[in-house]
Order: sequence, then structure tokens, then C-alpha cells
Amino acid sequence: MYKGKSISFVVPAYNEEKLVGPTIESVPDYIDKIYVVDDCSPDNQNAVVEKYQLKDERVVLLKHTENQGPGGAVITGYLQSSKDNIDIAVVGGGDNQFPLNEIPNLLEPILAGECDCAKGNRFLMSCFDDTWGKMPKIRFYANWIITALTKIASGYYKTMDVVDGFTAITKQSIDTIDWNNAWKQYGYPMSFLIVLNAYGKRIKEIPRTAVYTPGERQSQIKGVNYALKVSPMLLRSFLWRLRFKYLYRDFHPLVFFYFLSFVLLPTGLALGFYLFFDKLFLTGAAVSGPRSILSALFISTGFMSLLFAMLFDMEESK
Repeated sequence: MYKGKSISFVVPAYNEEKLVGPTIESVPDYIDKIYVVDDCSPDNQNAVVEKYQLKDERVVLLKHTENQGPGGAVITGYLQSSKDNIDIAVVGGGDNQFPLNEIPNLLEPILAGECDCAKGNRFLMSCFDDTWGKMPKIRFYANWIITALTKIASGYYKTMDVVDGFTAITKQSIDTIDWNNAWKQYGYPMSFLIVLNAYGKRIKEIPRTAVYTPGERQSQIKGVNYALKVSPMLLRSFLWRLRFKYLYRDFHPLVFFYFLSFVLLPTGLALGFYLFFDKLFLTGAAVSGPRSILSALFISTGFMSLLFAMLFDMEESK
């Protein structure tokens, strides 16, 4: 128990035979349940977990019959935590790269009623220099790019470290959300943000220490494959959020501004490129004033519609 609230710790685990043990050992005493979710791991991590079950009655091993991805493992832990009537579920990986001594920093804003979900941020000013020194630079810049895309897709424009999976969430939020709408593979933290926004949940980012174990693999994510999977997911989830939040749960005209931008901006750009190539490489005909004006009008109107839509979305998501 932590200040009168029951707390669970969810550990999605795949190929973590070496590090799942140290992860379990570092879980604080005030954690009531430790849910290690085996996502059909081919190594011997389950044998390690079962040994810890003999020493620590808090440890519960949940096994998937099919590999679902880390997001699916987190959802399994969420649902079991809710089923066991745990007040708050904290998530950290089985790779022993989460500062579990900082869990209270996630719990305090929830207990104070400031948010429904608290998440770690390795880039807040108090942690920035530490993170910059530890994080591989290619991951740092990739994180910023995916963050920019996720800001638009999720509507949480003040959120920075969108890929960080160190989170805490209330039972009420777990029970409210239909997790079938969430992405279960790598990239799930961004999808979870989109779902949380669609259901009107309040989030708060908490500075947390970046942990990278020397000599250990830093990520199971492969850059190109990750980008190819996550980018379409962000687009699909973004469109789903607009439909669910602003047409189904409530109504807001920002959907029309987004629609106008989706139509006018690409049309204007396509027309502009056509006129350019037609002049240089095809007929060589001079570009008429009306066609140039039409292209510019489409582009400017589409761009302004996009900005208005983003502004409205930002205000609604405060």
C-alpha cells in the first residue's frame, strides 16, 4: 500500500531472462502486486520468474498463448490489476532500465487528483543533461521526430517524451477505456496517449532519470521497421480519435477544419507541382494567372484550416 492506496507493478516481458530477475528485486516494498506478463518469450525468463514467485508472494506470472507485443502485455497487466481491484497500476519494462525508486513521483499527482495518468519524461529540464549524456543520439533525434507527430495525433501538445513507458494509471481509467482501440505492438505508448485523449483523460509528465545498462542492448526496436509500422498507426489512430472524440462522444467543428485541410492542401500542392512540371518538362506553356491563384488559394486555405484545427484541438485537450 502507498498512502492508503493499493499499487500494482506491470512488467511486460519478452526475452528478458537475464534482466527480469533484477527488475523484480528492485520493486519497492509498498507495491502490492507484481504482474510479469510473458508475451510468449522463447527464452527461459519464465523459469526465472517462477523462482521469484517462491520467494515473493506478490509476483504473479501471466502468460500469453500468442505473442501480442509489449502493448498487449501492458493491457493484460492493466486488466488483471483492475480485476484484482488495485487502485493504481504502474508500468515498467522487464529490462531493468526504469528508476523504480522514482515511482512515488508518478503516484503523488494521481493521489492529489491532478491527473488520471502520470508518465515519465526524460527530457524535462531537471533531467535533460543527464538524458542527453546517456541516450544514444540517433534515438534522441528519432524521439523528437516521433514526438512531433504524436503531439498532433494525440492532441496532447504539451507532452514531450511520448515513447517513455514508465507510467501510472488509475483503475477508473483502466475500466473506462476500451483497450481494443489501442495499438499493441511497439509504439504502444503513443497509441495509449491517443486513446487516453479520446476518452478525456488528464495526463501529467514527471521528470524521471534515464537508465541505460552498460553492455546491454538498449532497445529491441529496429529503426526502419519501427517507422514503417508506427507512422501508419499514428495516422489511423488520429483519424479514429477525431471521429470518436469530436463526432461520437461530442461534437466540435474542428473536424471540418481538418477535413478542409486534408482536401485543399494536397490538392493545391499537386496543382502547383503539375503547373511547374508542365511549364518545364511537358508543354512549356506559360502558367496562367488564374491557375496560379487557384493553386495558391488551395494551399493557403488548407494550411490555415490545418492551423485552426490544431489550435482548437490544443484548446480542447488542455
